[in-house]
Amino acid sequence: MIKNELKLRPNGGSLKLYIPRNEDGWFYIKMMSDPATMAYNAPWFPPDGCIPDPEDEWKSLQTEWIGREPIRFYAFLQRVTDGAFVGDVNYHLSRDGDWCDMGIVIYAPERGKGYGKEGLRLLVDRALRIDGVACLHNDFETTRDAAYSIHKSVGFRETGTDEGVIHLELRREDYLRSIR
Repeated sequence: MIKNELKLRPNGGSLKLYIPRNEDGWFYIKMMSDPATMAYNAPWFPPDGCIPDPEDEWKSLQTEWIGREPIRFYAFLQRVTDGAFVGDVNYHLSRDGDWCDMGIVIYAPERGKGYGKEGLRLLVDRALRIDGVACLHNDFETTRDAAYSIHKSVGFRETGTDEGVIHLELRREDYLRSIR
């Protein structure tokens, strides 16, 4: 097995987690520079949500995120059939508690193919079962129906809503019980 490929495919899915190498940064830069992919991020990075200086961000990811489990984790979602990258996932220890905040982004041209749900399942399994994270947390605007739906389908539960932002979590013990 190549070091960068994680053979983690619950239910034999069409995606796998791929730990990117430095030379794979072109995909991260492409995604972070794509207004359709990054539109959800526009409130924080106006006008289109694109990350300024994605090349520098990529360098930071390489040194501060790769190989830092269980404090931080970052991977691309790679389609098994052709090796194409379709998105990315991550988690990191929260400054506010004993959980990890997480993220998932599907490259806009690859949306609508079920990759969000499958990618979230891969991240959840990696974090909670393999890396032993106690709890995964995510939050996003209440208007993001697709994000809400996939989180609920994977087992996340609502913990509250604050100023139009919904908070969801999935605890390790609940996840492990659900996969027995």
